[in-house]
Amino acid sequence: MSTLVLVFHPHLDDASRVNKRLVEEARRHADEITVVDEYAAYPDFQVDRTHEQRLVETADRLVLEFPFYWYSAPALLKQWEDAVLTSDWAYGNAHALAGKEIQVVTTTGSPADTYTPEGRHHHTMAELLSPFETMVDHIQAKWVKPFIVSGVNGLTDEELDQVAADYVKAITA
Repeated sequence: MSTLVLVFHPHLDDASRVNKRLVEEARRHADEITVVDEYAAYPDFQVDRTHEQRLVETADRLVLEFPFYWYSAPALLKQWEDAVLTSDWAYGNAHALAGKEIQVVTTTGSPADTYTPEGRHHHTMAELLSPFETMVDHIQAKWVKPFIVSGVNGLTDEELDQVAADYVKAITA
């Protein structure tokens, strides 16, 4: 199975200890995982639809990786969706991604127990990620259980190493 990881992190190299580590681990498995830093590719937000569509078509699984900002994804991911997931390619009269697996990988600063109805955020991560699951359903792809790393600010180096190993297993399973 070929896995394409599209990373949507505006500060991947200079401010992201966890996402940067996940990307490094994925790149160690270049025989089965391709990683693209979308902010490096499109700093001007001018997403090349044709290039991205061709790239996505080559993978069995598409992973959308991003930090969870304000209960959503960074702006470039929305721009990417609008530019790439077009009518008569992703939905409508054509379904180029039908049957492909799509998975979200996201990181949060808040601990996992704050994403409950009783917790500080009053919603579960499943509820907050439901727009992505709905998009996957709409384009007739297959939703794969998200890989969520919560409480990233408190991770020790040893815990981060384990998370990185678990991440590769999750995105290639």
